[in-house]
Amino acid sequence: MLTHITMKAGSSPGKPALTFMLAPVTVFVGPNNSGKSRALVEIERWATTAQPPEGQVVQNVQFQAWEQAAFEAELRKISVEPQQGEAISPDHVLVGKLRPQDNSAARFQMNRAALIADATSPNGPHRRHHYANYLSLYTLRLDGRSRLSLTDDKPAGDLLRSAPNHLAKLFVSNDARTEVRRIVHEAFGKYLVVDPTNIGQLRFRLSARAPEDDREEQGWDDRARNFHGAATHLSEASDGVKAFVGMLTTLIAGEPNVTLIDEPEAFLHPTLSSRLGKEITAALTGTNKRLFAATHSSSFLMGCVQGGVPINIVRVTYDSGTSTARLLSQDRLVPLMRNPLLRSIGVLDALFYNAVVVTESDADRAFYSEINERLLQARDPRGIEGCLFLNAQNKQTVWDIVHPLRELGIPAAGVVDIDVLKEGGAVWAKPMSGAFVPPISHQAFGTERAALLSAFGRSGKDMKRDGGIALLAGAEREACENFFSQLAEYGVFVVPTGEVESWLQSLPLNRGKSSWLSTVFEAMGADPGSPAYVRPAQGDVWDFLGGVARWVRNPTRKGVPD
Repeated sequence: MLTHITMKAGSSPGKPALTFMLAPVTVFVGPNNSGKSRALVEIERWATTAQPPEGQVVQNVQFQAWEQAAFEAELRKISVEPQQGEAISPDHVLVGKLRPQDNSAARFQMNRAALIADATSPNGPHRRHHYANYLSLYTLRLDGRSRLSLTDDKPAGDLLRSAPNHLAKLFVSNDARTEVRRIVHEAFGKYLVVDPTNIGQLRFRLSARAPEDDREEQGWDDRARNFHGAATHLSEASDGVKAFVGMLTTLIAGEPNVTLIDEPEAFLHPTLSSRLGKEITAALTGTNKRLFAATHSSSFLMGCVQGGVPINIVRVTYDSGTSTARLLSQDRLVPLMRNPLLRSIGVLDALFYNAVVVTESDADRAFYSEINERLLQARDPRGIEGCLFLNAQNKQTVWDIVHPLRELGIPAAGVVDIDVLKEGGAVWAKPMSGAFVPPISHQAFGTERAALLSAFGRSGKDMKRDGGIALLAGAEREACENFFSQLAEYGVFVVPTGEVESWLQSLPLNRGKSSWLSTVFEAMGADPGSPAYVRPAQGDVWDFLGGVARWVRNPTRKGVPD
């Protein structure tokens, strides 16, 4: 089926377009309006359209060539005999199959030799018309509404010849039915059964107990009717249950070889999203099926990774006309999921934001997040759209969060108090390596840091609590400002006034650590209609966060590796 995808963009502007080999599951992640859903639409067009229009996100899709004998065997499975009065053109084959998108009957003729030629050589200079028609019978794209219809009653069809849909497939496959039943029972405490008692139709039910044997589930006698009569028709379940069962059964037992799901987490609790990701990833292992998902859920993504098999995770972004596409390494994602600090603050959520700001503490995080929110409310360009604020436990662990996020291509800025200058050696090395400052520059930065520390020492005052950079004058102050500007180029932002509590000096309040956050929020006001409500102004913390915004928006920003 599909083997490779080439995106329109690369890891950063000017870099080669991303090309990657497909695994059974490919998950697109990224901020809102980054192109995730668009990627699914364009992949579907490549699979089902003879000459797809030029895409905005996907540049090219490569297909695996069939061996002729293998393809002829597949073709025989969907070939049908003509009905009375139905003529077949010479050298044509009559195909009959339910379309996976809406279960409508597809019945048409195809030139046999042309179709085989397309299937055995699908990557020619022009898209192959006949093969695209064939692939349309095995391609399914699901949105929020269509996934709920997957659990509707379905026709049983002629089970002696070919099961026409995923309910029929489950009905005739004991292994698939047993596996799906296990997963559903672990998720909901109910047993999924396929009810044939409405003659000619199959329907899902949830039973409080498992069937004693196949005859109790698949028969039409009193025992079978009583068993199904005591179970609940799946239509009476919640949308979350229906969505979970529908996607799971379609991917395990359905006929679509290419399934595209936009926001598979819709209707699902995070725990169910994680379980769905894990189970479908494991189920598709070793098959020729391909699943493409566009998600906003770190829970679903974590479940896919925990499935224990290779998957593709592609992060796409779009900002001010600039797009990026980056293949994320599972080797770098797994430590983020296992590290207690990173897991506790929900660091995987960063994959779905434009940028991240990491602060020393939770109080710092809450304050800077509120400042950013007020900038955005005022439509001030110093605000950062789609920014996630995370907190470390101190200035050293800020870089334990920043570093892995930047490895994934996420612009993660670190905000620290001015006393970051106090210690050299291994402590100072953390922001240097965490922010990807070139190693050859570390010594120069370290030497200047030591010189500035001496300058602050000569003031006789505490640089953090007694005024920050204002304690210096003349050339020493200019040197400190230049030093902080150089650090800012790498996304390292040092509070020039000393510490977070030193911002908004015009507000009269107690600046002690224990009560500062609640006091400053009270002083800032909560009602935008009140004259006392603190709005963005020139200078102060507003300009400081504006500096972070400039670094985030700079497509050639330093400190984020390609």
